[in-house]
Amino acid sequence: MSTAALMTPLDIDKLDPKQFILIKGARVNNLKSLSVAIPRNKLVVITGLSGSGKSSLAFDTLFAEGQRMYVESLSSYARQFLGRMEKPEVDYIKGISPAIAIEQKANTRNPRSTVGTITEIYDYLKLLFARIGKTYSPVSGELVVRDTISDVVDYIHELPSGSRFMIACPLHLKDGRGLLEELKILLQKGYTRVIIDGRPEYIEELLEMESSPSITDLNVLIDRGENQALVEDDYRWADSVQTAFYEGDGICWVILGDKSHTSFSDRFERDGMSFQEPNINLFSFNNPFGACRTCEGFGKVLGVDANLVIPNKELSVFDGAVAPWRSETMKKWLQPLLLNTSEWEFPIHRSFRELSQGQVDLLWEGKGAFKGLHKFFKYLATKSHKIQYRVLLSRYRGRTVCPDCRGSRLRVDASYVKIEGRSITDLVLMSVDEILPFFRRLNLPEQDLLVANRILQEIKNRLEYLSKVGLGYLNLNRLTATLSGGEYQRIRLATSLGSALVGSMYILDEPSIGLHPRDTSRLIDVLKSLRDLGNSVIIVEHEEEVIKHADYLIDIGPNAGTHGGELVFSGTIDQLTKEISTHTARFLNGIDSIPIPSKRRKWKDKLCLEGARAHNLKSISVQFPLDTLTVVTGVSGSGKSTLVREILFPALSRILDIPGKIPGGFDQLTGDLNKVTQVVMIDQNPIGKSSRSNPVTYVKAYDGIRQLFASQGLAQQRNYKPSLFSFNVEGGRCEECMGEGLVHIEMQFMADIQLTCESCKGKRFKDEILEIEFHGKHIADVLALTVDDSLEFFKGYNSIVRKLQPLQDVGLGYITLGQSSNSLSGGEAQRVKLASFLVKTSADLQQHVVFIFDEPTTGLHFHDIQKLLSALNALIEQGNTVIVIEHNLEIIKSGDWIIDLGPEGGDKGGALCFSGTPEDLIRLADNHTAQYLSSKLS
Repeated sequence: MSTAALMTPLDIDKLDPKQFILIKGARVNNLKSLSVAIPRNKLVVITGLSGSGKSSLAFDTLFAEGQRMYVESLSSYARQFLGRMEKPEVDYIKGISPAIAIEQKANTRNPRSTVGTITEIYDYLKLLFARIGKTYSPVSGELVVRDTISDVVDYIHELPSGSRFMIACPLHLKDGRGLLEELKILLQKGYTRVIIDGRPEYIEELLEMESSPSITDLNVLIDRGENQALVEDDYRWADSVQTAFYEGDGICWVILGDKSHTSFSDRFERDGMSFQEPNINLFSFNNPFGACRTCEGFGKVLGVDANLVIPNKELSVFDGAVAPWRSETMKKWLQPLLLNTSEWEFPIHRSFRELSQGQVDLLWEGKGAFKGLHKFFKYLATKSHKIQYRVLLSRYRGRTVCPDCRGSRLRVDASYVKIEGRSITDLVLMSVDEILPFFRRLNLPEQDLLVANRILQEIKNRLEYLSKVGLGYLNLNRLTATLSGGEYQRIRLATSLGSALVGSMYILDEPSIGLHPRDTSRLIDVLKSLRDLGNSVIIVEHEEEVIKHADYLIDIGPNAGTHGGELVFSGTIDQLTKEISTHTARFLNGIDSIPIPSKRRKWKDKLCLEGARAHNLKSISVQFPLDTLTVVTGVSGSGKSTLVREILFPALSRILDIPGKIPGGFDQLTGDLNKVTQVVMIDQNPIGKSSRSNPVTYVKAYDGIRQLFASQGLAQQRNYKPSLFSFNVEGGRCEECMGEGLVHIEMQFMADIQLTCESCKGKRFKDEILEIEFHGKHIADVLALTVDDSLEFFKGYNSIVRKLQPLQDVGLGYITLGQSSNSLSGGEAQRVKLASFLVKTSADLQQHVVFIFDEPTTGLHFHDIQKLLSALNALIEQGNTVIVIEHNLEIIKSGDWIIDLGPEGGDKGGALCFSGTPEDLIRLADNHTAQYLSSKLS
């Protein structure tokens, strides 16, 4: 053990809080009176086994105290709860800075929150387009401007010298008045002539006529003269033009001697269309003024889904590519097209994928006697009073991109405002890596540059930080709710860098999650930038590269749960290389390692997914072997989750009659489908919707524990049923907190807080229930046991132990049985689900289940990855298939079959770069995964 790890409380007392953040005697959760000095303004990594106490130190101690000190500076309303806010159990913390926690959880489900809004880039874009955006007519493509009096006078000056002209305006009938009445009023105003067919006519003569000329041919003559380029004439022409704009409701005509005329307008219109002048609200989809009228600012509408109408794009129109026209009844809609194929040059025998855009448009829009798909679905809608038509229509309906705003959520005329040929709609639908070059090469006029220079700088800074943290493949229109925890955390990190705060303490929870090793080095550069601004950056992390680049390391251990919570090392990476006592040091120094499998599993059965093309996937065909461990990898944004989560999983679910979401675009899923009985997605979503859900209930071990307590002598005397030992139903639970142990307090203008229930003191049960004990512990004590301790406690009760054992097998021996589901990280929730299936599959070996995991190494130390691999291999040995989306090189090297997507992220990705064994993968020359994996297989 390092001498640095043996720091005593006396040593802590001697250090300067201006140089260090000093924590003395921390006892939160499993921390055992831990004392540590964290250097200020450094990149500090806290590492250790999963459950050793890293988060307890970083978030529950350090950040919690920083938050409490912040609240102390607020209003009296907030401070009234301070007496009840729990101070972290610690002797003292000195030298603390304002704390900013950036966690993995994407804690917003707001359907209007996007990448652009949470990074503030969209706010700057709105400002930019409102200030320097130019409006262009969609009809002619010409610039829309208001004509001024000066514009008209300048036009007159440009006429040949001596040219005769008239200044006029159209005559509008106002307030429902007739033509004769309007002419009388003009006469009273002092006007004497009007223009009919280019000829001046006296108003008095018109009033004497028996029949009146058509209103469309009549204009008011304001003034006339000839261009003599005299300065004194300018005042006269300017005054006449102003009068023309006023009388003509914004329209002024200059009529020349040959009766030709030029129209000027001080209204914001062009080509017969009126336009909205750019302002911030026009570009805000959260404002009713700027939101798309069709989708109301949500970007999607319930409409006809083209992928459902034409599910197999390899078929031709003649062979039934259009699904609703396959039946004998509906074939009549297709007949006119079949009869005119040669005349319209429509290739009915060519696969739909090979049709040109014009031919696809003909199919949807129709032509002549052929009505097209749009009119077909409108016809079905008119017949929706009949059940068969409603059923038919429902088959092809889905949440589709709004056709008016293209999913950008903005009203249509917002897209008429452009900068250098690009509208705000174009920009938000582009990836970050595509937008950046646009802003870098933007060449604005000097006046526009003066207005927009600072705005452009803010936009470019934030876009560059997003690219640096490995999120260049995202577009600004991407919903926050669809981001993974790692993506959300890196967006928060990029936002913090863009804000350029200094003197703060940033606490991050595994920011490398979801990053390919290629992108990790870029993340490290970003973290160092945050440090170099003058901040203390404290990271809870397991990633080897991040640990090696830290200025200072804090290793918590030696093991997890009750066997952890101690400071086993603190110092630099150079000092760690001399250590052999801690798990982290042993792995980094090569003493311990995860062995390469002695042989790869052979396979013969497979699933074949053909033509996968959702999002950025480029119509790829992929084989997924059965009875193996298949690892899907590739750089961030290459299409891994799209391929597996959005196409394979829902497509296989549909074949197995498991309800779920509609799969993304693909041609067909074939192969040995009859071998598969079930498909299960084990993702990182919480294990339950209620905060009362917890690991012991999820693995079905709590039923046996409740029966055990109900069988105790005192419980039987009182006639207590097992249900009384449940906090999910009324009876034995504390009714003040409804069995949660916490009370939710709403706060004004800040995050709500949760306080320990004063009635049950956080134990969840009534006092009389807690009087029932088993081996000296009541039910609340049992729920507070870690999985490791509970296995020892229930030794001999095989029915309980059998259900708890898988939790230890997947590396979760440190979590408590009653730990609330919302306190589990995404990786922990995923491993709890895995444990529940280890129980199920061991009980039923007749099932062949395809298990799909999304980055199961999240939150795992090197030491724990071996346990995870053992659990995954156990599933395969029981006759199942495991497909893993993963970046971790230890998992990749342990796979039987590797599917690598890329070569890059976003539009530059989506191709199948490799499928085969890890040994074959490392032979590739220009492959990012091969480059990093080779060192693990050497």
